[in-house]
Amino acid sequence: MYIVALIYAALALSLSSTTLGARTVQDYLGQRDIRRLHKVFNDGLKLNDLQAVYYSSLNIQNLDTKASVDLCSKLHSLYEDSKLNCYEKDFYLIGSRKNLGCKEKLTEAILGKVYSSIKSNLSSSQEIYYRVASHKLLGVQIDEQNSARIVKILQELLKKDDSIVSLGYAFHVASELGTGAAFVADRVEDAIVQADEVDGKMLQFEGGLSITALVVNGIFRVTNIFKKPTPLDSEQAVKFATYFLNRRSVQSTKGAHVLIEALKTLSATGISTPICIQMIGNGQLQADDPILNVGIVDLLGNPVIPPPQNVYGKILLKKDNSVLAEKVQFIPKSSDKTVYAAQLSSYKPTRGIYLVEISADNTFTQTILFKVLGRVKVHSLEIGVAESDTSSSIKKQSVAYPQLLDGTLKADSTQKILLKTVLIDEGTTKVITVHQAFVLMSNLETNEEIIFVAEQDSNKAYKFDMDVGSHGAEFRYKSGNYKLQLIIGDSSISNSFNWHVANVVLKFPQESVLFSDISMKLPIRNTLPEIEHMFRPPEKRPPRFVSDVFTGLCLTPLVLLLIFWGKLNINLSNFTFELSTIGFHLGFGGILTLFAVFWVNLNMFQTLRLLIPIAVFTFICGNRLLRRIHAIRLGKSPSTVSSTAST
Repeated sequence: MYIVALIYAALALSLSSTTLGARTVQDYLGQRDIRRLHKVFNDGLKLNDLQAVYYSSLNIQNLDTKASVDLCSKLHSLYEDSKLNCYEKDFYLIGSRKNLGCKEKLTEAILGKVYSSIKSNLSSSQEIYYRVASHKLLGVQIDEQNSARIVKILQELLKKDDSIVSLGYAFHVASELGTGAAFVADRVEDAIVQADEVDGKMLQFEGGLSITALVVNGIFRVTNIFKKPTPLDSEQAVKFATYFLNRRSVQSTKGAHVLIEALKTLSATGISTPICIQMIGNGQLQADDPILNVGIVDLLGNPVIPPPQNVYGKILLKKDNSVLAEKVQFIPKSSDKTVYAAQLSSYKPTRGIYLVEISADNTFTQTILFKVLGRVKVHSLEIGVAESDTSSSIKKQSVAYPQLLDGTLKADSTQKILLKTVLIDEGTTKVITVHQAFVLMSNLETNEEIIFVAEQDSNKAYKFDMDVGSHGAEFRYKSGNYKLQLIIGDSSISNSFNWHVANVVLKFPQESVLFSDISMKLPIRNTLPEIEHMFRPPEKRPPRFVSDVFTGLCLTPLVLLLIFWGKLNINLSNFTFELSTIGFHLGFGGILTLFAVFWVNLNMFQTLRLLIPIAVFTFICGNRLLRRIHAIRLGKSPSTVSSTAST
């Protein structure tokens, strides 16, 4: 049943939640995340992408020999087809060959280009990074002269471009070039201040996951090489870690690699290293054996090293913040070093929602929400039938849970069914209120169900009062045998139930007549009659004679034109085959034809679009024709008149 399913689904929901504490995050990169990222790397090997092959082969251990050979054979074609910058392509090619253990040597052309590039004019810190990294992969040490030259170029580049991307690559380059590049470590603070805060919980750099990971890894690397103080405080480390964990659904091989690398870096930062303190399970404890289990792990789900020695928790009732226990010790389990457990039986927690403020070694703190489930017990239940219009005493029968009422209740349209029940907490014997209290009436013949809400009165007893006559429409006036069930559910009780209390026979008056009258008001459960559409009949047209007269009137102007031409003795003797003459008559004829087509087929807008160019053409030709006629009448040549008119 739908309501029961909702109740059980609600009970299955996880109730634990956490809030950010000192040097702790809410989640970590678990085994399920690692497996998904591993799948991203496996899929990356199948892509025709040099960069994807590099990061995939870098993160997959013990790759099949045949697969490695096949990949080695196509690296050169991937290199040629890649649209990356030349220095990136060189790096990914060399790195992929090293990861895959390719036996075939690189061509002299590629090696020569890589070796000579370090002496060329390097245009960005990104190019310097990839060139230096390529030499490192080849096992080639950059000599002091070239190293000093690169340091000088890097210094000049940072003066021109101190963007976060440029600084990120510079941090990695400086860690490879030795003391000459120590000045780059002084730019760490310049980089950190460029971080953007998101919702007050995360820090990131412009450019997304790859750039943020590049900068964070570079910051810790360069400060470690040059023995500088830890650049991030614990709060910043937590916010960066939260950002990386929020991006763990990344789908690209590069994104997956830099995500894991960044979390490893933050997990090894020492004094500012964040950890995760998290509820194990769904956060629901049984009142008879309340054991609170929490996991304490690093950002990758591994045991914290060194493990916390003193883990205590303060437990408060969320409703009023009253303290249940001031200092509860969490003891590590011998079977799993990441799990710490606290036995709460001695504190006798009752049903409710609690907060535990956990402190590990007085350094890491976290607040976790959990719930202690109680058990509901039916203290009493009474059910009976009474007349609807009387206030006299009602004979009720008591039923003990989970038994069924002996016999069958009978009620007609002049009566009502009454039910009253008191629910108590099994542990405290106090009367309780639940989230869901329903009475379900189901027809034994048709399985149709009607659900009513049981309301709580001033004494916290749940009551159900149903007037059979006034609720007849909801039953579709179907007399017969019904099953009455009591449904109790709550997210804070562990034994929600659906209790078959009694069988009831309902009788409604004039069933067939009433049902036919209200059937259209009830939910439709059967096929309706087919709808036959009737279009509006066409409007009546005028008689044929009227239409013919109207057409004749429309043609009258043309007829009159022909008559007047005849009276004026119009002739074609003066017609000349000049372009203007022919063009004017064609244009005029085209206009008349267009009007005829407009009358038959076109609309006004279509006609205007066609009329404008024809009218312009006719106007120009007509103007030239009139000038020619005027010149002939004056006895001048048409060309003379045209030149005079233009002057």
